[in-house]
Amino acid sequence: MQVLAIDIGTGTQDIYLFRSGLSLENGFKLVMPSPTMQIRGEILEATHRREDLLLTGVTMGGGPCHWAAEAHVKAGHKIFATPDAARTFNDDLDWVSREMGVEIISEDEIVNLMKVRQIELRDFDLDTITEAFNVFGVRLDPQAVAVGVFDHGAAPPDVSDRQFRFDYLEERIQAENRLTAFAFLSEDIPPIMTRMQAVVKSGNVLDCPLVLMDNAAASVLGASLDTRVSALSRAMIVNIGNFHALAFRLGPTGIEGLFEHHTGLIDQPRLEAMLRSLANGSLTHAEIFDGHGHGALIRHPEKLDLDHGDFGVVVTGPRRTMMLCSELRPYFAVPYGDMMLTGCFGLLLSVADLVDELSEPIRSAMTNIGGDIAPWDISDY
Repeated sequence: MQVLAIDIGTGTQDIYLFRSGLSLENGFKLVMPSPTMQIRGEILEATHRREDLLLTGVTMGGGPCHWAAEAHVKAGHKIFATPDAARTFNDDLDWVSREMGVEIISEDEIVNLMKVRQIELRDFDLDTITEAFNVFGVRLDPQAVAVGVFDHGAAPPDVSDRQFRFDYLEERIQAENRLTAFAFLSEDIPPIMTRMQAVVKSGNVLDCPLVLMDNAAASVLGASLDTRVSALSRAMIVNIGNFHALAFRLGPTGIEGLFEHHTGLIDQPRLEAMLRSLANGSLTHAEIFDGHGHGALIRHPEKLDLDHGDFGVVVTGPRRTMMLCSELRPYFAVPYGDMMLTGCFGLLLSVADLVDELSEPIRSAMTNIGGDIAPWDISDY
């Protein structure tokens, strides 16, 4: 039995193939450039060649490809884009046209631009992943596929993207107070989660369940599977991503609190202060939001002691070095010996939670080294 997990970030896409009957350490894995970095490279090449561009496909993660597109137009070259592709840069298509200079065209107009260099946008390319495994003699035949992406959601024009994102996080916790609440079978994805919906459109997954999950929550969930972390009854775990830092305070009843901020707007002292405030229950939503972050939520008033025990804060993510030498005594999680696959392991556990027939072999593999899955990772408390 196979489960394919893909954690799509800003810098890399981390790919893991779970095979039942084998230890997780023996799963095949790839760490490759993220889709947005790949598109960035294609746009930069077109800029160098002084070519106009036609962007088609679906909404995907922005960042590097967004910046490359802006530079392409500023260099005097044209970009045409279909509506779904253009929403990669902003849900407000008028803004994309007005501020970036991208010309929005309909699907019917593509035929008139056949001589323009075309780039297809999408976060998830199962055919390419399958081909990569085939090169090494590995035949993909997954019984489930799980994909992690960061999705702000499609906020109405008069609503802050940051507030909209945090309202969504809070609503999910109120509905199901556990980390796997941020995972969905493809048919259950909320309509507002447009990037997740786009993965479903482009994924070409027809014969097995497809699970989508917020990749920041998946990384925190994966970090909790580290044996030293899962032995705790309560823990603070922070995922420091390239763009966003998301911290969860976790305990026997589930999620006790959280905050989310933009990584580029904080430094180590600021992050330490927010983590301490989250631990003692004093952190406010206004404090984070007014500092251009997404927000904060406290659900459990009892203080979490970060100053005693073997370590204080559990850390994961591509910018985890921000917490090196921190006064909060960080522990850098390495679930199953591999930090880069932290998100994939969280995705795998979410498949176990959502796909009943795969639950037993996945959970069995995740506890085969004598440890237990931590209480906040279980769906029936």
